[in-house]
Amino acid sequence: MASWTLDQIPEGQRVFIDASIFIYHFTGASPDCQDLLEDCERGRISGFTSVTALAEVAHRLMTVEAVAKGLVSPGNVVRKLREKPTIVRELHAYQDQVELIPLMGIAVLDLDLEILSVAAGIRYRYGLLVNDSLLAAAAISQGIVAMASGDPDFERVEQLRLFRPTDL
Repeated sequence: MASWTLDQIPEGQRVFIDASIFIYHFTGASPDCQDLLEDCERGRISGFTSVTALAEVAHRLMTVEAVAKGLVSPGNVVRKLREKPTIVRELHAYQDQVELIPLMGIAVLDLDLEILSVAAGIRYRYGLLVNDSLLAAAAISQGIVAMASGDPDFERVEQLRLFRPTDL
């Protein structure tokens, strides 16, 4: 299946935004992702995400912050943080970033048992991992057919049209 670029998202489109887009935005890795989120904030497109995606963003940005502050060295960061919970208590910027997401004009969808059930079918049909299947199920359950992500695995989901950054 094919994918399109983020700048090809039509005005007024309802788009589900994957965790990768937020991570690339907050780490400054992708101007394409920054532009997409600005389009959501301006109301040019309607952005949606889910609690599952926000948890992924928080997890990844926590590890990035720990390394950036020099509190742990790169490599096995999660293990290092587990072994030193005092370091985790020192990390706050990642949470501030996650809390900005709903302020960007992004609606956050809840996870419920129905979505969990739909996600199981998506995993079996398309071979997605659990969190990716939950994201796809959240979008599909809301009638959202556009997905913004850096993850090419979403190309396999027939009900979704994938839009990807070009600058990564």
